[in-house]
Amino acid sequence: MAVAPHSYAGSTEAVARWGSPTRRSMALFRAKAALYRVERTFRDLGGGARRLEAADESGFSAILGESRTRLWSADHPGERRYEMGKVHNLRRAVRHLDRVIVPPGGLFSFWKQVGRASRGRGFVVGRMLQEGCLVPAIGGGLCQLSNAVYDVALQAGCDIVERHAHSRRVPGSAAAVGRDATVAWNYVDLRFQAPQALQIDARVERDELVVRLRGRAGKASRSTSNRASAKAPASVRPVDPGDAARSCATCGETACLRHERRAVIADGVTAFLVDENWPEFQDHVGEARRASDFLGMPLDGMRWHLPRYQWKTHGFARVDTASLASLARALAQRRLPAQGAARRSAELLAAERIAGRLSRLLAPEITRVVVAQSLLPFLWREGHLGGREVEVLMTRLPMAELHRRLDRARAAHPERATLGDFRAPDWLVGAEAAALDRAGRIITPHAEIARLFPGKTLMLDWRIPAVAPAGPAARRPDRVAFPGPTIARKGAWDVREAARTLDLEVVLCGGELEGAGFWDGVRTRRPAPESGGDAWLEGVGAVVQPAIVEERPRHLLAALAAGVPVIATAACGLSEQDLLTVVPENDPEALIAALRQALSAGQSPSKIASGSNAETT
Repeated sequence: MAVAPHSYAGSTEAVARWGSPTRRSMALFRAKAALYRVERTFRDLGGGARRLEAADESGFSAILGESRTRLWSADHPGERRYEMGKVHNLRRAVRHLDRVIVPPGGLFSFWKQVGRASRGRGFVVGRMLQEGCLVPAIGGGLCQLSNAVYDVALQAGCDIVERHAHSRRVPGSAAAVGRDATVAWNYVDLRFQAPQALQIDARVERDELVVRLRGRAGKASRSTSNRASAKAPASVRPVDPGDAARSCATCGETACLRHERRAVIADGVTAFLVDENWPEFQDHVGEARRASDFLGMPLDGMRWHLPRYQWKTHGFARVDTASLASLARALAQRRLPAQGAARRSAELLAAERIAGRLSRLLAPEITRVVVAQSLLPFLWREGHLGGREVEVLMTRLPMAELHRRLDRARAAHPERATLGDFRAPDWLVGAEAAALDRAGRIITPHAEIARLFPGKTLMLDWRIPAVAPAGPAARRPDRVAFPGPTIARKGAWDVREAARTLDLEVVLCGGELEGAGFWDGVRTRRPAPESGGDAWLEGVGAVVQPAIVEERPRHLLAALAAGVPVIATAACGLSEQDLLTVVPENDPEALIAALRQALSAGQSPSKIASGSNAETT
């Protein structure tokens, strides 16, 4: 197999020198390959290389070797489909190399790690170098990866046990400078021994294949000069510098048995991988999609009568769902407590399964992915987003920032146990951070999220609900509504303190998750379940949400639409507007001051700096 070329060169002289393949030569080639595969299989049974395990181990911080090579370079339209196939194959292969640990003295085998590049394992047609020609083959293009692994193994001072050079040079590739390592299942392999414990870091980024070998901090490696002159095995074969690989796009030999009809495929197909149906995202997807695009969603909300997943599917070339995983998530949510680590762990597991199912939509021709934030880290970790433009539909703060804020609040208020009841695993936080860093665009209606990504955010407008206006005369100066739920991160403790201080009645709209008796000493009421709609706003003088984190401020939007004053933190994601007062989080004094002004005489609050640390949008 060979890396797809950076450019193509061919001539009638070269064709004459190499000759065209015949049925006899092709049959002989296949027969020899089959014999070599059998020989390799029996040889490995006697104690050859073994598959190495991957692990998320810390300590491998020293980069001992690094390779960066371009993904996209074909300049002929007929080669585009094969280059897409190559990049897709690289995505599949690096999943089996990334995080793999090679122990001291351990033997690494490219094929033992990657496995056979078959269609059943998700590999597709790319280019393979055979008898001087770049021909279509399942798994074609993996030599770009083997070249990179060979290069970093040399840099890290590894002992090269087996390496084979390409029979033809591909201009611009590692073969052109003699640092290549061709592979062909399973008899042409790349193998090396590690002088110390090493970890492979392999990923497909937007435009590059990046491979690194990492060592433990403080462990010395061979010097750079030793690495550069590392011995190559006796199997290396010299290549005539004048030889160059050819393909049907350039050689002009139309009578050849292998000659292909030039197939030019559509480029720029987008896959929209969505989760919950936010109306803002529904509008965006409807405007951005094209007839050739794909849609992946948890399940068909229309069929299952679930508004949460009712995405408009008309106008897409292909639509797919992850119904089983989504239904399992819904069942788990009903059985688990409304709050706590068990619920959050189950939600993450379900999101991982949904992401895995929807990843099947990511065919080689998909060059752009618009993905829900809930699915993002799992798709990134499994390598599905490499070599593609990525845009993220963001609904909440990044997990790293979310953890930071909750940890800060918990340090200030250790008695509020729900502030520390769950943290996502480190690998998930890291995967999301890496994916967000490399995403080309962040799409969100949330103002605070947008401020975290200056220069690359597409800011959507919140969908304003249709709500009957509530005149000032209908508002009571001693009644406020708290959208909730009653939990520390939504500001429940500050609301309770303000209600006790000002003797307010609190309309509770969400579940009570802080435990029984939390609202003792406060007058509370709940809207009648059958009232529905905007009945919760009846007689409310202001709506308060002093949240540390808030994803979707739907109640606040309804209150503003009805003309009811809103007092909230910047975490609620609302942009500057009339009737909105922004107070700092974890500052009950600022909240009390803002409430006094908002409720006095039933007047709308002016935009005020409430308390010493208050700020306004």
